Amino acid sequence: MTPEELAHAAAMSATQGPHDARRTEPTRHLSWLRIIGVLAVVAAITVGSFALRSSAHTAQASAPASSFMPYVDVTATPTFGFEDATQSQATNVILGFIVSAKNQPCQASWGRAYTLADAGNQLDLDRRIARLRQRGGEVAISFGGQANDELSTVCTDPAQLVSAYSDVVARYSADSIDLDIEGADASSPEASARRADAMHALQVQQKAAGRTLAVWLTLPVDPDGLTNSGRLVLTAMLNAKVDVAGVNGLTMDYGQSLPAGQTMAAASESALTKLAGQLATAYTAAGVRMDNEAAWQHVGATPMIGQNDYSTERFGLPDAESLLAFAQQHHLRRLSMWSLNRDQSCGPNYANVEVVSANCSGIEQQPSAFTKAFNAFTSGAVIPAATEGQSPTATSSSSARTNMVDDPANSPYQIWSPVLPYAKATKVVWHHNVYEAKWWTLGDTPDDPVATASDTPWTLVGPVLPGEHPAPTPTLKVGTYPQWSAGQTYVAGQRVLFDGVGYQAKWYTHGDVPGMVVSDPGQTPWEHITN
Repeated sequence: MTPEELAHAAAMSATQGPHDARRTEPTRHLSWLRIIGVLAVVAAITVGSFALRSSAHTAQASAPASSFMPYVDVTATPTFGFEDATQSQATNVILGFIVSAKNQPCQASWGRAYTLADAGNQLDLDRRIARLRQRGGEVAISFGGQANDELSTVCTDPAQLVSAYSDVVARYSADSIDLDIEGADASSPEASARRADAMHALQVQQKAAGRTLAVWLTLPVDPDGLTNSGRLVLTAMLNAKVDVAGVNGLTMDYGQSLPAGQTMAAASESALTKLAGQLATAYTAAGVRMDNEAAWQHVGATPMIGQNDYSTERFGLPDAESLLAFAQQHHLRRLSMWSLNRDQSCGPNYANVEVVSANCSGIEQQPSAFTKAFNAFTSGAVIPAATEGQSPTATSSSSARTNMVDDPANSPYQIWSPVLPYAKATKVVWHHNVYEAKWWTLGDTPDDPVATASDTPWTLVGPVLPGEHPAPTPTLKVGTYPQWSAGQTYVAGQRVLFDGVGYQAKWYTHGDVPGMVVSDPGQTPWEHITN
């Protein structure tokens, strides 16, 4: 959990009744600073929680805690290295978006482009999430977004819907999720009811297993606060007794609702002020009195940095500075942005900056300028991103490193060897971590401490995951191709079998054994027949 969710969870547990589906304090990632802070919160709060129990109950704010947690578009190309401290200055991230799979409405997918398994195999997403956590960061998973169908919009079977959400939470060990509900996803009362019931069931399920699950709502706003559809989504959640961690206003794309001459920051501040009031009203209607401080501690903000979808709207660095000051003044619980992928200039080869890019902001800026500005918002015991090129897991003790013996049977890639050359993009395992070669290398230990990233040919991808093992080599039936013979000469295109595996010659070869262990595929005249 992020620091603000830890404080929120403490407030919940302080007044938890026997029938409340409240979150309990997690043990994962707790430092002594966090424990002391949480105990202080528990001691200070003698009455009140955010539980929906009776009209006599008052919601009180926990000790103000906040964090900057920007979005990352997981499926955008090129892939953004949110886990890599040399690429991302952010410690905590929200990964988007989980949506309904193509032709399988009750199966979760990443942007309809990858199943959860495909994202693990093709994007190495599981390992990259583990790497960010290895650095001390937190990850929230976002469902929905502007494009495609959020699961509850098209999955109408309640049991299958809960299962689809649960699959995502389990795979990524998520203790915080984000429901980004926009457009058609927000306009259906039936979908809102299904979604709310599923979230309540999921929180009950997680609590029964001894875990917690923070549920954030990310909803469109205009300068007057939540839209009508957004209010209906929130009301459905409260009616279903969902423990809503907060409402994150999409402070962007105002269109005709943006008053003439008003800055993007001013419009955002107006929207968030109205949102805080709407939260207090919604909770009161649900039987909970919420004071002003508690309302602000349920508010988040997500601007779209740089060029917005409306050509006349641009959120610049002055807007960011103004919004940051506003968020700090009112103790918002979360500040985000869309997106880390875009936190850079588009460059001279991008023809029309008014056309929104998934990979640049459309304004003149330094790389990561918005991230660096918003990082000041985070409070609490959060481990900062590593300095460029430094490996937080590296140790100067060579004896400690040599005791970390790697098991080939439980490693997804070959174990690094000091006598083998490795070509660019080759992946190896060393000291229970996966590394990828940035260029040709021989004898460079992957986890040797370095001053800067340019001093090592290796990029730390992330840890070896539990249950991993080498990918099995597919075999073919005897007789599919002739058996390889050491005395025969082969030319390009000829196919053979060796130990049940099919190979095709890339060029003239004589005596070269198929399947020889080499780091660079260019060194062998044989290639696997994989199809």
